[in-house]
Amino acid sequence: MGAPIRDSVARMKILLIALLIAAVLLGIVGFLIEALLWLALIGIILFAVTALYWWWRFRSSRSTEVDSAR
Repeated sequence: MGAPIRDSVARMKILLIALLIAAVLLGIVGFLIEALLWLALIGIILFAVTALYWWWRFRSSRSTEVDSAR
Protein backbone atom coordinates (compact mmCIF):
# COMPACT_ATOMS: atom_id res chain seq x y z
CA MET A 1 0.00 0.00 0.00
CA GLY A 2 2.88 2.38 0.67
CA ALA A 3 4.53 1.98 -2.74
CA PRO A 4 1.96 3.98 -4.79
CA ILE A 5 2.16 6.83 -2.30
CA ARG A 6 5.96 6.87 -2.51
CA ASP A 7 5.77 6.85 -6.32
CA SER A 8 3.44 9.84 -6.35
CA VAL A 9 5.65 11.70 -3.88
CA ALA A 10 8.69 10.99 -6.06
CA ARG A 11 6.83 12.21 -9.16
CA MET A 12 5.77 15.37 -7.34
CA LYS A 13 9.36 16.06 -6.30
CA ILE A 14 10.55 15.55 -9.88
CA LEU A 15 7.83 17.90 -11.17
CA LEU A 16 8.70 20.59 -8.62
CA ILE A 17 12.41 20.34 -9.41
CA ALA A 18 11.63 20.59 -13.14
CA LEU A 19 9.48 23.69 -12.49
CA LEU A 20 12.27 25.30 -10.45
CA ILE A 21 14.80 24.61 -13.21
CA ALA A 22 12.40 25.99 -15.84
CA ALA A 23 11.87 29.11 -13.73
CA VAL A 24 15.61 29.69 -13.39
CA LEU A 25 16.16 29.19 -17.13
CA LEU A 26 13.30 31.58 -18.00
CA GLY A 27 14.76 34.14 -15.64
CA ILE A 28 18.24 33.86 -17.13
CA VAL A 29 16.96 34.15 -20.71
CA GLY A 30 14.76 37.09 -19.73
CA PHE A 31 17.63 38.98 -18.14
CA LEU A 32 20.08 38.19 -20.96
CA ILE A 33 17.75 39.43 -23.68
CA GLU A 34 16.39 42.76 -22.48
CA ALA A 35 13.51 42.64 -24.95
CA LEU A 36 12.30 39.53 -23.15
CA LEU A 37 12.39 41.03 -19.67
CA TRP A 38 8.80 39.88 -19.18
CA LEU A 39 10.15 36.33 -19.43
CA ALA A 40 12.37 37.00 -16.43
CA LEU A 41 9.34 38.22 -14.50
CA ILE A 42 7.44 35.02 -15.33
CA GLY A 43 10.48 32.99 -14.26
CA ILE A 44 10.72 34.79 -10.92
CA ILE A 45 7.00 34.36 -10.24
CA LEU A 46 7.10 30.67 -11.23
CA PHE A 47 10.12 30.10 -9.00
CA ALA A 48 8.46 31.80 -6.01
CA VAL A 49 5.15 29.96 -6.42
CA THR A 50 6.88 26.59 -6.80
CA ALA A 51 9.16 27.18 -3.81
CA LEU A 52 6.23 28.30 -1.65
CA TYR A 53 4.17 25.26 -2.69
CA TRP A 54 7.07 22.94 -1.93
CA TRP A 55 7.60 24.57 1.48
CA TRP A 56 3.86 24.33 2.27
CA ARG A 57 3.71 20.65 1.31
CA PHE A 58 6.83 19.87 3.38
CA ARG A 59 5.43 21.75 6.37
CA SER A 60 2.04 20.05 6.18
CA SER A 61 3.58 16.57 5.76
CA ARG A 62 5.79 17.14 8.80
CA SER A 63 2.83 18.21 10.92
CA THR A 64 0.96 15.05 9.83
CA GLU A 65 3.93 12.91 10.89
CA VAL A 66 4.05 14.63 14.28
CA ASP A 67 0.31 14.15 14.81
CA SER A 68 0.49 10.45 13.88
CA ALA A 69 3.41 9.92 16.28
CA ARG A 70 1.30 11.11 19.19
